[in-house]
Amino acid sequence: MRHQSRSGGIKLPREIDILGVKVAGVTMREAISLIEGFIEKKVGVLVATANAEMLMRATYDKKLRHILNEAALVVPDGAGTVWAAHHLGQYMPERVAGYDLAQELMKKAPEKKWRIYFFGSAPGVADKAKAKAEKLYPGIEIVGIRNGFFKPEDEPQIISAIKTAKPDILLAALGVPKQEKWLSKYRKELGVPVSIGVGGTLDVMAGVMKRAPRWMQRAKLEWLFRGLMQPTRAKRLLALPKFVVKVHRSRKG
Repeated sequence: MRHQSRSGGIKLPREIDILGVKVAGVTMREAISLIEGFIEKKVGVLVATANAEMLMRATYDKKLRHILNEAALVVPDGAGTVWAAHHLGQYMPERVAGYDLAQELMKKAPEKKWRIYFFGSAPGVADKAKAKAEKLYPGIEIVGIRNGFFKPEDEPQIISAIKTAKPDILLAALGVPKQEKWLSKYRKELGVPVSIGVGGTLDVMAGVMKRAPRWMQRAKLEWLFRGLMQPTRAKRLLALPKFVVKVHRSRKG
């Protein structure tokens, strides 16, 4: 169980150890409720969305594994994560996809008066994602945007811009593990109540990347769709069979 000091004293859910990373056994509703609590208490936490690819990377990237286990909340993003928990004999109620989590938070944002900042993706993408969010969720406050193309010398200006905007939620779309490492490094300095690594969320919102059709999501084939749509991911998809083997061996061990 994570130390509640990292979550502002908020009671955290049961966690399942998957290849050395503690993943919360939560539903989407429970994840939203926890994040709402983090925002209300202005805790300043990192929320991670762990799919099989991330969990596999964490087996050899010690820094990433440490960051994930220090995060306030790691949700099961992906059918592979849910499968792994079940294969290990643990109950995981459902998949909490990072894209869907971001949409649910934005849906609640106007009512809760949450301020949101988009950080990441290629130049122009965050602008389009902002326009999409404002169309989908009338009254939403996207208080700042910044693309994910930057050099180390640009970081002080990026940090200053985020601090000045005073968001309640920072959505970082820099890719794994860059987004988790960047958010972990600057979390305290940024002072944002909740920071979440959201991968390709802004790309999908902007229309530059398609999400898998519903039937493929239901059939747990979203990973295959991403591989077909992004040939550059093909090599990364080789991590999935390795993940299955590693989880199976960890059960035997």
